[in-house]
Amino acid sequence: MSFSARLAPLIVSLFFAVPASAQEIEVEVGTNLFCDTREQVERFVALYDGDTQNAVDGVNAAEHDPSACAVSTVAYVRGPKLATARSKNTAFQIVKILVIGVVAEDGVHAVEPAPFFSVITVEEIGV
Repeated sequence: MSFSARLAPLIVSLFFAVPASAQEIEVEVGTNLFCDTREQVERFVALYDGDTQNAVDGVNAAEHDPSACAVSTVAYVRGPKLATARSKNTAFQIVKILVIGVVAEDGVHAVEPAPFFSVITVEEIGV
């Protein structure tokens, strides 16, 4: 086992303030929204009307930072659910995540773990 593979559970446990032995760590790979702050994710949800890039552009313009939020394909560990937020037609859970790799054409490349905030679409069932 490589040093970074042994270090990952410790980094995750420190990031999420949960002992490594108390949780099973699941690395996910996917294309998601990643923002620097929870407030930026909340602004994304408020702007979201079905067009992800338009909402991202709106947040970045308001922040005067072209990289405040982005959509990218990465390897990450999902942290705690922080809140539920609703746009016009969609409900989202706001979560904290720890990015540990980026996906390129030749595979996943490890990066220094970095915290971000994201959203997970909530499946709603009409009654």
